[in-house]
Amino acid sequence: MKASTPKYETNITMTKHNGFLNRKYQDYAWAYLMIAPTIIGLLILNIWPIFETVKLSLHGNGNFGAIGEFIGFENYKTLLGDKDLWSAAINTFKYAVISVPLSIFISLFIAVLLNSNIKGKSIYRTIYFLPIISAPAAIAMVWRWLYNGDYGLINYLLSLVGIKGPQWTSDPKTALWCVIIIGIYTTLGYNMVLLLAGLQDIPSSLYEAADIDGAGSVGKFFAVTLPLISPTMFFVVITSIIAGLQVFDYIFMIWDTKKIGIQYTQSIVLLFYKNSFILNNKSYGSAIAIFLLVIILLITFVQLRLQKKWVHYQ
Repeated sequence: MKASTPKYETNITMTKHNGFLNRKYQDYAWAYLMIAPTIIGLLILNIWPIFETVKLSLHGNGNFGAIGEFIGFENYKTLLGDKDLWSAAINTFKYAVISVPLSIFISLFIAVLLNSNIKGKSIYRTIYFLPIISAPAAIAMVWRWLYNGDYGLINYLLSLVGIKGPQWTSDPKTALWCVIIIGIYTTLGYNMVLLLAGLQDIPSSLYEAADIDGAGSVGKFFAVTLPLISPTMFFVVITSIIAGLQVFDYIFMIWDTKKIGIQYTQSIVLLFYKNSFILNNKSYGSAIAIFLLVIILLITFVQLRLQKKWVHYQ
């Protein structure tokens, strides 16, 4: 016959098992408690407004800000034939297509330089990061003065060499470039810090092995640096494109909705603001917001699918 396990040993085993489960559930409880403020904030400030925006886009405008009657996809049908929307979409895509690659290229170039042994690199890092911590309104006012066609600094410097500068913010050839320059200026420091962190995670032994193989600076960059920094680059690309498609604040502060030249710089988000808060057509403004959300989701989905071809995880 099989010897039976003493009862006290069984009790001890069960006690240990129950104690382990209790500690495990306590750890789970503390973990959920710690992330609860973030989850609640996301639900209230991000998730719930999305459903409310979809709901509002399917209704007409009511009296005194109330939701009107259900009209289905009428706002989206209007949206497809809205020339202002497609003009704003073209401006937004031009801005993103030009500013994002330039910003990432310049940020990577600066990050590589600051990752090398140069004097005062801590000071340079601080200088490049300053636009991130500066108030957008202050930055907009400075650039508005720089771009002023009558007494701005840029045209004054051009006049010293006999060149008459254009009306930067109202000239169709330069208006969008004004926004692109501000966009690059404001995102340069943030992207640089992220890429610099990625560069500092690359083991020095890989560069030493590349030196032994006879690789030069360019060869080491393309064979070692670029592949190993690709995960960080992927994150920077995604966030930069999303931010580029949502460009609003600097356009609003420099051009607003009445200034000459707004048609050359008006973005999708600015058009949403105009319809929702100036024309008080919040249902149509909600349709514009959902239109932009769908575009961002599609572009992000394509990026996630293509990342396997160029992103190399260690």
